[in-house]
Amino acid sequence: MTRSDQGRLLDTVRELALAEGACGFGQADLAQVEKGDFLIEPDVLARFTTAISIVVPVSGTVLATIKEHPNQLYFHHYRQLNALLDRIALKVAQALEAAGQHALPIAASQLVDWPNQRAHLSHKRIAVAAGLGWIGRNNLLVTPEHGSQVRLVTVLTDFPLTPDPRPLTPALDCGSCRACIAVCPAGAIKESAEDFDHQACYAQLKEFQRQGHVGQYVCGICVRACQPQS
Repeated sequence: MTRSDQGRLLDTVRELALAEGACGFGQADLAQVEKGDFLIEPDVLARFTTAISIVVPVSGTVLATIKEHPNQLYFHHYRQLNALLDRIALKVAQALEAAGQHALPIAASQLVDWPNQRAHLSHKRIAVAAGLGWIGRNNLLVTPEHGSQVRLVTVLTDFPLTPDPRPLTPALDCGSCRACIAVCPAGAIKESAEDFDHQACYAQLKEFQRQGHVGQYVCGICVRACQPQS
């Protein structure tokens, strides 16, 4: 495949993702991503050299309905966004494979280790490597355009993508904003993402489910608070 063919294929899959509802699309070099806590078998991960990160926006109108706890409106929206992301990732992977490449779509929301909130890989870490945002104090991806009001999916591939500019951090970060710290009911959010209390967050998610607010471990309170940059 010539460079011009590669460029056309990349344009095709990017346009496909955007047409399906994505608001962000980036490419990352997997060699630049810390993979120590990924839960994909090493022999599977070794087949791929690059990753595509795809972002869709969360509805601000839906988020505005969240008060002290998540609700069924948000829970349904959350699941529909995950389904949308999985469909986009599948179509992108199919387009790459139809062009003779290998591609592995990773489920948007499929935790393998619930207590530690770990999935097959870190979608947010891939997105940071693809230049789409940074990890905020709430331990979520923060984008300049949508704050943390996004959801993510990843497609691994051996397609020789040109990685997007490296992470926006520290050129952009959360600055003086601490809105997420103020609203977190678990007190899990600290001054830095590295100090985020996963166990406290998980305990709060379990409590929300026990109280019958939602049927899965979701929250959305800090997502609602994390607004786009002006």
